[in-house]
Amino acid sequence: MKILLLEDDPILSDIIYDHLNDYGYKVTLCTDGEEALEQIDEKNFDLFLFDINVPMKSGIEVLKTARSYHKNTPTIFITAYQDIDHLKNGFIAGCDDYIKKPFELEELDQRIENIKRKFNIETDQSVEIDEALFFNYDKHTITKGNTFHKLSLKECQILNYFVNNQKRLISNEELMQNIWEFDDMPSDATLRVYIKNLRIILGAEKIQTIRGLGYSFE
Repeated sequence: MKILLLEDDPILSDIIYDHLNDYGYKVTLCTDGEEALEQIDEKNFDLFLFDINVPMKSGIEVLKTARSYHKNTPTIFITAYQDIDHLKNGFIAGCDDYIKKPFELEELDQRIENIKRKFNIETDQSVEIDEALFFNYDKHTITKGNTFHKLSLKECQILNYFVNNQKRLISNEELMQNIWEFDDMPSDATLRVYIKNLRIILGAEKIQTIRGLGYSFE
């Protein structure tokens, strides 16, 4: 799910950005309304998450402009305003939900989940690894028989890469370059821990080690 986050408070924006990324969403952060409109013009998003009171153009002005482009992307406003006028103006501009500061991240999660259900975003799609093993990237889960296993974000990304590149040699370097940012590369030992955790759930035979070269997913 691709989210455009418009928030100029540096502390809050970092908290929301990191939280949504850890949840598996792809987040683009903007700190003023003009920057947000540039992103809207260049890219497609599944959700707008806009603070109202931001520099250059307010969140309401940004949404009005986006709607004039026929961008029907569902929108949640974040606001410290408590008055009914801002609430009314936000809905007139075309927003779908509101969340008032201060708020718990769990509340934000639930409002996003409601938007996903309402607009049929990221419908449940599980990949069959074998007849008793299913992988759901969006939910970060593996279903094995009647048992559910929750994966961390990196475990989920590694397994997704394996699933999309079955039965070929994948080096440590290839995995790292496709999953981690350049300045955040893990050690080989850290990568082995993620692989070990996946083998415990999937079965050791699913991820074969090619000594000195990398891995193959069977």
